[in-house]
Amino acid sequence: MAAAAELFYAHGMTATGIDAITDKAGVARKSLYNNFASKDDLIVAYIQARHQEWLGLYEHRSAGAASGRDQVLAVFDAYIDHAEAAYIDGFRGCGLLNAAAELPAGAPGRVAVREHKEEVEAILSTGLAEILDPDRAASLAEQLSFILEGAVARAGLEGTSDRLVHARAIANSLMETQ
Repeated sequence: MAAAAELFYAHGMTATGIDAITDKAGVARKSLYNNFASKDDLIVAYIQARHQEWLGLYEHRSAGAASGRDQVLAVFDAYIDHAEAAYIDGFRGCGLLNAAAELPAGAPGRVAVREHKEEVEAILSTGLAEILDPDRAASLAEQLSFILEGAVARAGLEGTSDRLVHARAIANSLMETQ
């Protein structure tokens, strides 16, 4: 799984063949297929693992959150941590969005990516609900998720976390004006 994750993120899922994954992992093709019925199953497992990885980053960042504002900022901090992690070919943006771009509409992996993005927005909304009325919290959560997605796309193009740091400052400023 670790070999697949590294290669899928660095080169894309379509461009990464099973032979490259088994070579990198040092396992026989049969071993891979004993764990995953198909490359599609491996792709879904990769997407689920990326989701869990991000949740771990968020949980670490939100552990000390004293307020709803801190919980919201922890979302941005988790994305900054993701961007600053070591990757073999550098940061290329959100691994989940990169994966979704390679999948057809309705594919299980694409659905899993959408669910992840919806969960991030719900986390934002929950934090905002501590400081705003529910309607305003949901509206601002949507706006912040758009800012976050734009920032992660630009950060991936630029290969640094700078845009995410700026997006965090924008989020903080927007919460101050509420």
